[in-house]
Amino acid sequence: MPLDLRPFRGFRPRPELAEQIASPPYDVMNSQEAREMAKGNPLSFLRVVKPEIDLDPSIDLYDDSVYATGAANLRKLMQEQMLQDEKPCFYVYQQKMGDHVQAGVVGCVSAWDYHADLVKKHELTRADKEADRTRHVRELNANTGPVFLTYKAESSIDAIVETIRAGKPVYDFVSPDGVGHTFWVVSDESLIASLEKELTALDCLYVADGHHRSASGSNIAKERKEQNPDHGGNEEYNYFMAVLFPHDQLAILDYNRVVKDLNGLGNEAYLEKVSEKFDVTPAAEGKPDAARRFGMYLDGAWYRLEARDGTFDANDPVGSLDVAILQNNLLAPILGIKDPRKDSRIDFVGGIRGMAELEKRVAEGCVVAFALHPTSIEQLMAIADAGKIMPPKSTWFEPKLRSGLIVHDLE
Repeated sequence: MPLDLRPFRGFRPRPELAEQIASPPYDVMNSQEAREMAKGNPLSFLRVVKPEIDLDPSIDLYDDSVYATGAANLRKLMQEQMLQDEKPCFYVYQQKMGDHVQAGVVGCVSAWDYHADLVKKHELTRADKEADRTRHVRELNANTGPVFLTYKAESSIDAIVETIRAGKPVYDFVSPDGVGHTFWVVSDESLIASLEKELTALDCLYVADGHHRSASGSNIAKERKEQNPDHGGNEEYNYFMAVLFPHDQLAILDYNRVVKDLNGLGNEAYLEKVSEKFDVTPAAEGKPDAARRFGMYLDGAWYRLEARDGTFDANDPVGSLDVAILQNNLLAPILGIKDPRKDSRIDFVGGIRGMAELEKRVAEGCVVAFALHPTSIEQLMAIADAGKIMPPKSTWFEPKLRSGLIVHDLE
């Protein structure tokens, strides 16, 4: 069954305003950080994806006025500072972070392919977050942030994207975090047809980052189908916006853990328990150099933990993940953290912040930190192919996609 994927008439910033409008995605900062970031910039897209920043700080994040403000801010931007392409286009979005470059095709993916598991997931969503993003799409009547999808790389698609990248981009700027963002509009009919033919021939797509965004897009499609007696299947609400990257261009960073206490144990008793399942040795630094090795920061010192044979099933695609080995052999049985999704004693730190952030968090009140080796994209795809779910906080993708460079209007 071929994938259903198509170009769309995107709303996007006027070229001179792209850098001013584009913002980080909604889920990488809290409201206070977003307020600071958007200060002095009335066009920041944070006013669309985190609209509470325009309201009193005491406001409930799920208050009606939050969504109404987001909708009003988006319509104002679309009317005054953005333009809509005259015909359906694909787009190419390239990001450069240091030496790392990734370039993906922006298009619209069928919500029904998502329901049919042709868009494969590897994470569970949280009900409150999914409800929030669904309401955001419903009330703004648009996909404001793209879903980050990947596919098994195909040289035929690479070649088309290379042709597009050889042309002149509409946007090319470096965001405050040092990441370069370059964006092309694909309006040439033959390139659109070639891309559509090659992309729809893929076996499947994988959600890399954006499980809540993809779930919300598919929820809206179901809702609107039920509400529309003349539903035909071709309406814009049947599709959600995504950027599709080849798997061999993606960078997954480590997703590390900090814990607030040792579950009633002293340092010595704790280390004794850890050494039942791991070889524990003092280390000069925290970053693990291979899978199944962990850095542990305790009482001002780094240790290297190496999982012993027999403490995990190497043939289990989920159980052999480093995040699962740590959870099953240390966090749950020793520190008593049974459900890391809900336990307030654990927090998660993206690898982009480095080992210094783990040391800082321990200095500021946590007791122990764990540095993990990154999950590979091949592990992610193997788990999704098996229809299994990764443990929470298994992957941290960088760079993050900017919001506001392109909007998919559901009208």
